[in-house]
Amino acid sequence: MITALDHFVLLCPDLDEAVSDYTLLLGRDPAWRAESEGAELATFAVGNTAIELMAPRGTGAVADKLREMTKEGGQLTSLVYRSDDIAGDHHLMTRRGLAPSERVETTSVHSETGAQRNWTRFRIPDEQMAGVKSFILQPETSLDASAPARGAATSLDHLVINTPNPERAVATYGARLGLRFALDRTAEQWKTRFLFFRVGGLTLEVIHRLGETHDPDANDSIWGLTWETDDLTAAHERLSAAGRDVSEIRTGRKPGSEVFTVRDHTQNVPTLFIAHAPR
Repeated sequence: MITALDHFVLLCPDLDEAVSDYTLLLGRDPAWRAESEGAELATFAVGNTAIELMAPRGTGAVADKLREMTKEGGQLTSLVYRSDDIAGDHHLMTRRGLAPSERVETTSVHSETGAQRNWTRFRIPDEQMAGVKSFILQPETSLDASAPARGAATSLDHLVINTPNPERAVATYGARLGLRFALDRTAEQWKTRFLFFRVGGLTLEVIHRLGETHDPDANDSIWGLTWETDDLTAAHERLSAAGRDVSEIRTGRKPGSEVFTVRDHTQNVPTLFIAHAPR
């Protein structure tokens, strides 16, 4: 079935500014740049996934919609899962009641080199995924991550999703989508229930805030990102030297981990860097 989170999308008001922010943040250059009707995009690949920055371009309905969606800053949106059998996944998800769209073949042309990438994908309706835009994709080729700077982001450790309905999330991500449900933990000290779903070497961390009033029928929302690095001190020094507002390095919640927070130039995305002690 699903083998990885192929990429996820961050909508941005201005692509050049966003590319500048994420080139420095991740310590690597974009692996792909392309244009489509009303939009332009840049994709940064790390070891286990990629982040696609998308911004409005020109005029028209698509550009207008993107400008409306980003008028208050960046917004994390679509999750695009990678499949090794898109026809089989389409059949299975139809049987599971996810009502997937028809499969479509798509070509993307690099806006600078003219290189092409091809893939087949389908969409799962938003109402089936609690409002999180979700796609299944089978690419012909994968993106190659660029050579990183010292202290660069090497992979995505986890992506955080807020939910008002944890039981629905277990059914959606575990039973219906088929991701491995690795952990269900309630941490009273943080007034949070954590649901961990593992896919392709990263975690979708679905969190439910305790002690708050929730509408169980309300949508989930993608909230924040934690990037892994193999040299946390170098990452901290690199971003500090560039004038970024970063916290002190501190002990992480996971045993054997250290983290720091990046407070600016993330395109409105709550962002951590993490390093794990060698096993």
